[in-house]
Order: sequence, then structure tokens, then C-alpha cells
Amino acid sequence: MAYLLALDQGTSSSRSIIFDQSGAIVATAQQEFPQIFPQPGWVEHDPMDLWHSQLQTAQKVLAQSGIKASELTALGITNQRETTVVWERATGKPVYNAVVWQDRRAEVVCAALRERGLGEAIQKKTGLVLDPYFSGTKLRWILDHVDGLRARAERGELLFGTVDSWLVWNLTGGRLHVSDVSNASRTMLWNIHTGAWDEELLQWLGIPAAMLPQVQPSAHLYGEIDAQHLGAAVKIGGIAGDQQSALFGQACVRPGMAKNTYGTGCFMLLHTGDQCATSHNGLISTAACQVDEQKQYALEGSVFIGGAVVQWLRDGLKAIKTSTDVEGLACSVEDSGGVVFVPSFTGLGAPYWNPSAKGAIVGLSRGSTVAHIARAALESIAFQSTALLNAMVRDAVSPITELRVDGGAAANNLLLQFQADLLGIPVIRPQVTETTALGAAYLAGIATGVYRDLSELSSQWRMEHTFEPSIGRDQAQARIHAWEAAIRQVSAGQA
Repeated sequence: MAYLLALDQGTSSSRSIIFDQSGAIVATAQQEFPQIFPQPGWVEHDPMDLWHSQLQTAQKVLAQSGIKASELTALGITNQRETTVVWERATGKPVYNAVVWQDRRAEVVCAALRERGLGEAIQKKTGLVLDPYFSGTKLRWILDHVDGLRARAERGELLFGTVDSWLVWNLTGGRLHVSDVSNASRTMLWNIHTGAWDEELLQWLGIPAAMLPQVQPSAHLYGEIDAQHLGAAVKIGGIAGDQQSALFGQACVRPGMAKNTYGTGCFMLLHTGDQCATSHNGLISTAACQVDEQKQYALEGSVFIGGAVVQWLRDGLKAIKTSTDVEGLACSVEDSGGVVFVPSFTGLGAPYWNPSAKGAIVGLSRGSTVAHIARAALESIAFQSTALLNAMVRDAVSPITELRVDGGAAANNLLLQFQADLLGIPVIRPQVTETTALGAAYLAGIATGVYRDLSELSSQWRMEHTFEPSIGRDQAQARIHAWEAAIRQVSAGQA
């Protein structure tokens, strides 16, 4: 039996999961780490927290499973994307906190690029909308606002990486400064058509090329980790950004297959094969996991606040004690009682792209209770995801006949039933919902010959439950119209 270790470095926690060859979970370990909010719209992590929490969960999962590092065939890494880390080449010491994908401070950089008329040219090269979400503008902000860093970067003293690069650097004692195509495609510095760092983009954003990692396919023998970390050297056989990894773990490897991950945010991806589709409906084009030299693409829509709205109910509103309490509270009322919750705490993502939108709860009455707000909060996750899928349907050549789902909030039956009702297509939850980590393990397995090909991986995918639509399309459209009306209020600053 081959064992594969997945390191899953997420926005709120680090996880390590050991999978066997059949894709079944052998053991799992998880550790949360602090979120840093220096001011409204800013979100940071201490890079050392990311590294230490990830390493500790890897050590813990091996101890828990009784499997030695020497028994692992390989490990794969998947990570929160766009989060930007800068560190010293000589010492590996971070020079600033990691600026998280949710962070909006780089809007000033985006505004300057828009004024120069570069938005369309950047989108053509990268597939990305000019928005502070992506790494390149965050990196530019760091170099412009932290004393002395630009000069040091230009002297070649500093390195940039997304979280995968930062982890590999630490795992290999600074021997490897690498990334994969899926993470590189989120930086706004990578040309997804040529498959290379783009000199023009680097010039426009003012980024020294010497800071950038070497980029490889997602399934690739990158090297080995230092034996001191886990007790033996282990091959690194896969790297992918979390959402592309989840697409791969869901066995959505053919054009027309779509998945939605309900995590801190929501991320819907539609595989488009070797064709880089251009969206006319507010989506982005991105690199999908690549297992050889053949480029692969996906259309993607990103919701900035998905499951995080449940965390806000817990920590901000104190409406629930634990996140799992939300379903019971929401089920205690028949519907939201006309309440609509737009959780644009960090602006609105696709397909709206409004970085300045503020969160709002509309439709409150004297009869509204915290249960109605909780139900509206859950429904907001499904409404935002519906907007993404409807945009994909308008962009896509082939129809989308089902939606595969995963992520923490995919355990919530009320949410998934409401999602199926809004979409009018089956919503399918797999037996293994840790598909982000599974995708990383599968990539490592492909690179090391554990799996012959993609069809072998596809044959392992198993359904746990299918949620069929239970309301008519007119009723669904009425609910969607109420949501869009609330979005218009928020966008106009009227809510």
C-alpha cells in the first residue's frame, strides 16, 4: 500500500492528511493560527505561524497514524492562494507579515494601473481582473510601503513567494525556490498563454524578476524535504493552489466539469481543458492543475466571504457557540422571513468585483430574529455561488449538468439543499470532502507513478449524497431577484 501525505495550508488553519492509495483518509491533524487585522480591509498572517503550524501537523499526523516518513511515497502541497510572503534570500527570515488574499490594501496600486489604462492588457495576459485580490499588487504595495525593501529587492536580497513557495523553501532548508503553474497564475505576473513570467507585467508592476520562484507543472518531482523535519527525506511530488487542487481531487479533469468549494470563501471552477476561455461575465481564467507539459485551464469565480460569515455569527455577533451550531439555528425557522444578508466584509468578488462594498443585512422587521439572520447568512453563501454558476453558464460552451461540492460548509445539508434549489441542477457531495488535500496527494501520486493516469484517479471518485432541486424555477428566480436587489443597494451604498 502506498501512502501519500498532503500538506494543506489554509487561510485559518494548517492541516496534514495521510491518504492511502485508494484515496481513503488514514489520519488527519489540524491546527488553527492567529488572524491579524491591522485595520479595516487589511488581513495578515505571521509567515512563521504558517510554517510552524504546517510542520507540527505533519509531525502529528505521522505520530497519530503510526506511519514513518520513510514509508511515505511522496507528499503534495496545497495552499491558500494569492497570499504574499517576502523573505531574505540569505537567512529565510520574513521581512513583513504575509498579506492575505482577502486583504484589500492594494486597491491603490490597482487604481494607479487602471489610470494608466493597463486593465485590459493585464487581463489579456493573465486572465485576471485587475483587483487587489491577486499577489502582484500586494507585492508591489509591500515594496513601496516598507522602508528599504525596494532597494533590497533590486539588489537581489529578497525573495517572493505564495505560501507553497514559502513552505518548500523551509522544508528544503532554502535549497528550492519553486512554485507550480496554478499558483503562478494567481500572481498577476504570469502569462497564462506563454506559460512564463512576463517581462512587461513585471515592468508595469515594478517587480524585480530575481524575486520570483522557478515554476513547474503541478505534478512534478520538485526535490526532497530535509530529513530532520519528519525523520526521513520525502519526495515533493505535487504542488497546487487550493482551488485547483480541489478541482483535481474532485476528478473534474475534463472540460465541462465544475466544482464549488465552501471554505472561508467560495470558489467555483469549471474545467475548460487546453482552451483558455475568456469570460464576458466577470469571471477569471486561470491555470488548472497540469500533470505534464500540456497546459490546462479553468474558468473561476471567487466569493470572498463564504464560510467566514458563519465565523462572524460566532465571533462577531455571538449568535452561536460553535460553527456547527448554525444549521440548527437556521433550521429553527421555515425561511429567512424576508431577511437578506450580503456579507461583503471585504468587498464583493466575482461576478460583481466591487472592492469598496460594505456588508449589509436588509429586509429586517420587528419579527426578525437571530435565527432569521443565521438562515439568511447561510443562504448568502448559496446566493453568491449561484451568481458564479450563472455567469459560467453564460460563458461556457458546454452546459453544466451537475455541481460537485466540498469544503467545510459542504457538511451543511440545509445549505446544499438551498444551493440545489437555486441552481436547478443536482449538487453532489463526495464521500471524501477533503478534496483539496486529496488533489495534492493525487498529484504527488501521479508524479511518483502510484497512479497510471487521470482515468485511474477518476474511477476512485465516490458520491456520498445528491441534493436534487425541490422548488420550481419561478420560485427560485424570485429568491434570486431579491438577492440581486440587495446587491444593488449595497453597491450603491444605500443599504
